Amino acid sequence: MKAHKDKIVVIGAGNVGEAIAYTLMVRVQANDIVLVDINEDRAKGAALDIAHGTSFFKQVWVRQGGYEECADAQVIIVTAGIARKPGQTRLELAKTNVSIIKGITENIMKYAENPLIIVVSNPADIMTMAVRQVSGLPSERVIGTGTSLDTARFRHNLSEQLQVNVEDVNAYVLGEHGDSQVPIFSSANIGGCPLEVYASEVGVTLNYQEIAERTKNGGAEVIGLKGATFYGIAMAVSNIVETIMKDDNALLPVAHVLDDSFGDWAGVAVSLPCRIGWDGIVQTHKIPMNEEEKEKMDKSVQILKEFAEEALA
Repeated sequence: MKAHKDKIVVIGAGNVGEAIAYTLMVRVQANDIVLVDINEDRAKGAALDIAHGTSFFKQVWVRQGGYEECADAQVIIVTAGIARKPGQTRLELAKTNVSIIKGITENIMKYAENPLIIVVSNPADIMTMAVRQVSGLPSERVIGTGTSLDTARFRHNLSEQLQVNVEDVNAYVLGEHGDSQVPIFSSANIGGCPLEVYASEVGVTLNYQEIAERTKNGGAEVIGLKGATFYGIAMAVSNIVETIMKDDNALLPVAHVLDDSFGDWAGVAVSLPCRIGWDGIVQTHKIPMNEEEKEKMDKSVQILKEFAEEALA
């Protein structure tokens, strides 16, 4: 096999893993993309399907492989895990997926030295903590997708209501990738103009509660309509990968295990705006919040902390 300079390994060839591999190919974010799955036929089929399309586009190698491919990968993306079954609690699902993720992490570390891992598997914050725990890697090299997709949904919802280009919407959802997520309205802006001021200027009255609920329930809405979500998260992962591969130090709302400088938040994988480059998370930033948002963030972190103590036990 010819050696390739830019290589990404995607572990898990289900809908999410396949959509991620396809998106990475279309955006030419690596010239060697390897799909790894316990179901080798599924991974091989997905890789072939995507590879066949490269003849209409760019020369990108897309193939099925094993964990040994992690040895020289620039980025390893973990999407494997099971979906919640009817009657299964969130904790039961988490414990099952933690067991799966621990095994995957052990296999990665058999071959990779100081890898950079992006964790997509749900519940993403807990899985990020599990990968960090098992791998022993520095926390800045284990990046959870966290609220990156929630933030995209938040910006999309604001852009719809304000009828403005979504690229001009600067706003974050932080905290847990889950029910306790915190949309930060107080420091949101439209092209540099404070959210409230811009809304007033264009004659739009924003219902913050409605926007927050629609953002939080965005994934459930898609699942209810089509059975699964995968394109949105694929674009979110692609955005993180692009930032790493270009080493462009973009600020993205991702999760990683916080250090002692965060006080009561230390030891928890929680989403905050992070500057990301070639070596992973370069710096974590605290953006301005009002008192209500700070209280909600404290509550979100506490929920994650308590859930992690049970799920990772």
